[in-house]
Amino acid sequence: MTTFIIFILILGLLVLVHELGHFIVAKRNGVPSDEFGFGFPPRILGTYKDKKGQRRWVFGNREVDESSKDKDETVYSINLIPLGGFVKIRGEDEEKVAKDPKSFVNQSAWVRFKILFAGVLMNFILAIFLFSIAFQIGLPESINDNNQASDAKLQIAQVAQSTPAEEMGLEMGDEVISVIESDGKIIAINTISRFQKITKNNKGQEISIKVKRAKSKGLLTLKTTIREEAPENQGLLGVQLVRTTFVKYGFFESIWLATQTTFSMVIAIVAFLVDMIIKLFTAETISADVAGPVGIAVMTGKMAQLGLAYILQFMALLSVNLAVINLLPFPALDGGRIFFLIIEKIKGSPLNRKVEGTVNAVGFFALIALMVFITVKDFANFEIIDKIKNIL
Repeated sequence: MTTFIIFILILGLLVLVHELGHFIVAKRNGVPSDEFGFGFPPRILGTYKDKKGQRRWVFGNREVDESSKDKDETVYSINLIPLGGFVKIRGEDEEKVAKDPKSFVNQSAWVRFKILFAGVLMNFILAIFLFSIAFQIGLPESINDNNQASDAKLQIAQVAQSTPAEEMGLEMGDEVISVIESDGKIIAINTISRFQKITKNNKGQEISIKVKRAKSKGLLTLKTTIREEAPENQGLLGVQLVRTTFVKYGFFESIWLATQTTFSMVIAIVAFLVDMIIKLFTAETISADVAGPVGIAVMTGKMAQLGLAYILQFMALLSVNLAVINLLPFPALDGGRIFFLIIEKIKGSPLNRKVEGTVNAVGFFALIALMVFITVKDFANFEIIDKIKNIL
């Protein structure tokens, strides 16, 4: 339940901040928003100022009294489904208000671009903010085997699926303390190279690994048999290790590092997307390691176990990812709508609103279908159905 609540809060914050960006820039450019909602309908409560400047309240899904409401006044609402929020910018999707000079569709291309890009910009700003707080709280920093830091830890950074590491129950964040070989010999581990040497020397043998887990008060001893051969891009055990030391940064240094990290993440995500597109057109195998909502929820639970700084870092990564994805020139995304603006400027005249609306609608349903597909894949990868059956 705690994981679910944290997941909802994270997702809600990312979406709300994105929509808040659209709302603020639209308001600053004189484009009214009919409603700004916290969460998604059905509405629980709404409020606005009438023509006399008095506060009015709307309970439930009752219609707003348009005769009493100022035309450009925004209804602020709290809604039942806590998945972020939404903004209804006048004329963004409705043909009936096209004649309104304040309508979104009647603004210059530059103003419309600013409104559309604002959501993405807010997600970048949020990422820098979250990263900076995490750096001030303190995070593990990767170091090499030659670093003699007194607090150095050897931790599990990633566990590959269908590997001895997964079967024995190793988890991301586990701190490796020692290895117990098949003959009972206990070997303390403090470097990556030493761990790799021990696993290589114990091919085909059963070993035990003693780890310290964030959510566990004591040490865990996990058993497995080392593989004889390692698949491509995997070690014999199937884990990715990192040697870390705990580091805190000052206020200004944290902001600078957060900005650098955000831009590095943008470059990494773009490179991944470009690589995926190239593989799509060259018939190469595309990695299936793409997580949807269920996968993100599982990762949220793991981050929560590691502490606040990890959660903040994870939220920042998701915020950067949301920003980059939204900038893709795909219909229904902000990037797709910006792409239509570019075509409009090149063409020298507005695009047909009905055609644009139809393309965006098709794009929206395509995104929904993709999300359903990824969610089904998540259920299979994380064995959600089997776990539910076990509970029942």
